[in-house]
Amino acid sequence: MSSKVFVIALLLSLGSGSVLAGDAAAGKEKAVTCVACHGEAGAAPISPQYPILAGQYEDYLSQALQQYQNGQRKNMIMTGLAAALSEQDIADLAAYFSSQSSGLRTIE
Repeated sequence: MSSKVFVIALLLSLGSGSVLAGDAAAGKEKAVTCVACHGEAGAAPISPQYPILAGQYEDYLSQALQQYQNGQRKNMIMTGLAAALSEQDIADLAAYFSSQSSGLRTIE
């Protein structure tokens, strides 16, 4: 019986990583720099080389910014910008951009 309790407790602890809740309103204020390349609300990049951020999955955006910080993703501009972001900044930016409409539609 105690081994079952241990296994359950272990599994629950693995899924309880510290995840910050993002604030989309705060993210909008922090996105002033981002819109210079990614466009208003992250929906209209100035170059096809830059991704549309609007409507992306929140966890994808968070992971991408963290990967620029830790060097897993390479881009001089993004690495420099991401270096200054706190965990809360990343959560807020991800919440903001994921809440925006990309304007993309599926073809039927």
